[in-house]
Amino acid sequence: MASIEWIATVLGLACVALAARRSVWTFPIGIAAVVLLGVVVFKARLYSDALLQAFFVGANVYGWRNWSRSNAATGAVTVTRMDAGERLRWAAVTLAASLGWAASVHRFTDASYPLWDALIAGTSVAAQLLMARRRIEHWWLWIAVDVASVPLYLAKGLHLFAALYLLYLTLSVWGLIDWRRAAQGSAQGAVAV
Repeated sequence: MASIEWIATVLGLACVALAARRSVWTFPIGIAAVVLLGVVVFKARLYSDALLQAFFVGANVYGWRNWSRSNAATGAVTVTRMDAGERLRWAAVTLAASLGWAASVHRFTDASYPLWDALIAGTSVAAQLLMARRRIEHWWLWIAVDVASVPLYLAKGLHLFAALYLLYLTLSVWGLIDWRRAAQGSAQGAVAV
């Protein structure tokens, strides 16, 4: 299992670094990373996290297609922002879905830390969808996921994944800064890939 964790770790870091640079290559690398990560977290009985990895495969395909279209249309992956109403709706739906999922997982499985795991999973789903849509706000959600994931993985004895999420946190801050520059750099927020 340790070799799968290492490969998933390296691919995961590459995926986030590529996302920070707005490269469409983030998506095929991401697919490989989440498949391997899914195997590891399933064996650790983090079922919400395992199901999340399966979702990420589809979300990465969607993002790959969306970013490729943006790049083909404008020569760049454009950075967009949500308005206040969109942010409120995304937050409400994410919280409601996460709490509902936590209740189900707690009732029907032997999951470890079902509420914590579900809140991370729900926020990750929202972040991944917003990333696929090129919304700058996704970085704030990834930062929250990274901060919450480190102690969860430490509690489960997944020290390599805890370290990975510390690195993800650093990359997420870098991504937020870089995407903000891209959005401010031009009227459309376009940056060449």
